[in-house]
Amino acid sequence: MKRSSGGGTGTGAVPGGAGVLGAGGGANLLALRSHNTALVLDLLRTAGAGGISRLELAERTGLTPQAVSKITARLREDGLATEAGRRASTGGKPRTVLRLVPEAGHAIGVHLDRDELRAVLVDLDGAVVGERRSALDLGAGAPAVVEAVARAARELVAGALGVTEGGVSSRSAGGAPPVLGGLTQLSGGTPAPSGGFPLSSGGTPAPSGGLPQLSGGTPAPSGGFPPPSPGAAPPSPGAAPPSPGTPSPPDGVLAAVPGLLGLGVALPGPLDHVRGVLHRVTGFPEWDGFPLRDALARRLGLPVVVDKDTNAAALGLAVGGEGGSFAYLHLGTGLGAGLVIGGGVHRGARTGAGEFGHQVIQLDGPPCTCGARGCTEALCLAAVARGDLAEAARVLGTGAANLAGLLDIDLVLLGGRTVAAAPEAFVHGVGAVLDARARREGGQDGAVPVRVAPGGTRGVAEGAAQLLLAPLFGRGDA
Repeated sequence: MKRSSGGGTGTGAVPGGAGVLGAGGGANLLALRSHNTALVLDLLRTAGAGGISRLELAERTGLTPQAVSKITARLREDGLATEAGRRASTGGKPRTVLRLVPEAGHAIGVHLDRDELRAVLVDLDGAVVGERRSALDLGAGAPAVVEAVARAARELVAGALGVTEGGVSSRSAGGAPPVLGGLTQLSGGTPAPSGGFPLSSGGTPAPSGGLPQLSGGTPAPSGGFPPPSPGAAPPSPGAAPPSPGTPSPPDGVLAAVPGLLGLGVALPGPLDHVRGVLHRVTGFPEWDGFPLRDALARRLGLPVVVDKDTNAAALGLAVGGEGGSFAYLHLGTGLGAGLVIGGGVHRGARTGAGEFGHQVIQLDGPPCTCGARGCTEALCLAAVARGDLAEAARVLGTGAANLAGLLDIDLVLLGGRTVAAAPEAFVHGVGAVLDARARREGGQDGAVPVRVAPGGTRGVAEGAAQLLLAPLFGRGDA
């Protein structure tokens, strides 16, 4: 079993631990344990509710049965795995099968658009158990934006997990899964199904928290969210409604919420993914140099990961099952691309890859907010503003054809609010340009296919949550 480079975490399991060297030349047992555990966790996740046997885990990871037994025993102790029944055997006693416990952990994903904040709370399976949306002015300044993110995080945890000011879940009693032992030290990823929830209400600012380490504990069962918004998918079956008037806990309490892994934040670039520092965000140059990751970590007392909105969405698509090499084109208040090459998110040396909207396709064209002229984004948004969706799709298709010619990708996926408002027009228009390119080149395989990305308008927020979840399953950056 092999993981791709870029967004992946290296090669498959090493039976017996041979060949994994630490800085001092000895076996790095902690890294090996985390990597092999991630392989097992990923197989448990993909097996679903039906589960998978220890023998199958050993066969598919290349680990010894003894190593698999130790890993699964530890996962059961930590509350991450449980028995899912028995399976008939061709010889000997029936095999016990194991499954992942999705409600044993949660992550928050936040999409900061130029005019809107959308936040989701997802379980280990990537299933959404809570959502908040509110208006946002990205140009209102760092304090206002940080407060908006903190408020959304508090409301999500209070509404979906029932956490009170004392850090205690009102839904943790009666059958809650056991402690989440060493979860934050593992590496890996998970898909993101859908749900749908309404706009959030306002909240009172809470005091800032420190940076305590996450502790293990008994997570609350998932569920407890408001009715879905019009047109949204319903919440998962069996979810309990929230308690009326559930108070929003102070920021520092979030660090003590059992199984809460942290916060992933996705927003327009450019930015430095590694350090979590923003650069001159297109249209908002005042953000240049702001350490958003550290500011939110100090405020909430949680681990925080920051990435471009398109990269987060692309990661969510990759761990959700989209294979090969593809481009995710996001058209909303701006235009950008997330690139998955060989199964891993390609960010570039400085997180600069995917600035798709600022490729110049008309010399001396109309000015763009980035300072250049004739950018794909400027031309596309201008066409949208005047209601000419056919022209907007043609411009988008021209940029997509350039990208396909450069990278020889397998697939183009379209997303963002503007695409969601008229999906057929954009799929048809972009596809027509790619078809024309394929005919000119006379390729045997035909045009690069185009379709709307799954996940709808909250795909970026779900992808942001995957910035925390994916490494647990060996599917993203550690």
